[in-house]
Amino acid sequence: MDDLELWTLIKNQLNNVLSPAKMGAWVEPVVAEVQDTTLILKVPSQFFIEGLKTDCEQHIDDVLKTLNLNYLLDYQVDKSIHLGASTPENKTVKKNTIDGFIDERFTFENFVVGSSNEFSHAASMAVAEAPGTEYNPLYIYGGVGLGKTHLINAVANKLAERDNIRIAYRTGEHFTNELIDSIRSHNTAAFRDKYRKVDVLIIDDIQFIEGKQSTQEEFFHTFDALHKAKKQIILTSDRKPSSINNLAERLRSRFSWGLVADIQPPSFETRMAILKSKVELSGIDLDDDICFLLASKISSNVRELEGALTRLTAYAKLSGQPITMALAKDKLRDQLQMKSKIVTVEDIQKQVALYYNIRLADMKSKVRKRNIAYPRQIAMYISKEMTKMSMPEIAEKFEKKDHTTILYAHRKIQAERDQEQSFDDELSRLMFMIKSDT
Repeated sequence: MDDLELWTLIKNQLNNVLSPAKMGAWVEPVVAEVQDTTLILKVPSQFFIEGLKTDCEQHIDDVLKTLNLNYLLDYQVDKSIHLGASTPENKTVKKNTIDGFIDERFTFENFVVGSSNEFSHAASMAVAEAPGTEYNPLYIYGGVGLGKTHLINAVANKLAERDNIRIAYRTGEHFTNELIDSIRSHNTAAFRDKYRKVDVLIIDDIQFIEGKQSTQEEFFHTFDALHKAKKQIILTSDRKPSSINNLAERLRSRFSWGLVADIQPPSFETRMAILKSKVELSGIDLDDDICFLLASKISSNVRELEGALTRLTAYAKLSGQPITMALAKDKLRDQLQMKSKIVTVEDIQKQVALYYNIRLADMKSKVRKRNIAYPRQIAMYISKEMTKMSMPEIAEKFEKKDHTTILYAHRKIQAERDQEQSFDDELSRLMFMIKSDT
């Protein structure tokens, strides 16, 4: 394994524990080199070393231990490293100016679309096709590891296919640090000039400017200048604008001028699709049963799911072992432990309705068409199996007059499970999904 492969492996693991802001500000610019038993991290300045040590050193040590790599860490200043590299290899795309690290791996083609992210995906596609028009700014918010950074990189990569376009891509932390440096060096005019001449400004984790008055003031004027010139602004955050505390009201208002779109945690089906896509792209030999295990147990976010896959494949590669179910359960046991969850009838009704593509209201309706009545009976059966409620209590949740409807549904579905193995497997899987997503 050469230096680049090793550092890429380490960065993939760091992605699981560091925010996109910290990855962009401190990790992406680093050039790594191995000398004997030392991992040397080359960075652009002494100031950068201090930041990297403070925010990332412990995480890097932890990753090295996880991968069974006994390297000592050392740091070197390399003035040839620039924070504003155009792409990972400093490539020039047509006549474009790309200021900031844009990850070429993140495209619309390899973004897995599901019900949790389809609106944000569609909005991002629209911006990539017609920047600076209808959705300006585009503000995408959601929890950590749900795909926000993938989407904005996909927009940047799509726009980079055009000619004569100037793109600035920054994290909120990087933007703030640049402003601080420009104030220290009495060069704020150059700072303003650089950002107000771009065609597209992308800020990842804009919530980082929360409580920073000077940064907010500067960003306000930059925002206004770009918006008036019909230049595209794209922002991501972990919160919607109204939930960012210590944010100037005029900025909060402007963040909502265009389109605010959220990303929710992915459904089980989306998680499975993401895993299968990653497995296919990586050429990994991974059984569907292992994919099912990971998708069922790891439901909080995409980054954790991908991190588990990376961790598993890295261990298999370094140890020379094949990826088996036993290996997955052993090496990922900390991530696969499920907390004891209380499942409610409402949870069951919601998940069964989604699974069979019917309305949630149909769970309590009197409609007797099979495509509605049958899923409703399955929900009644699962409610009896997975909750401690009595049949009369379950009947009340389905707005039935007495418990005989529940008893009939339970006997019918149980008989079908006993007779048909395929149906039993399907129902077991559905019940596991309900338990996992609760």
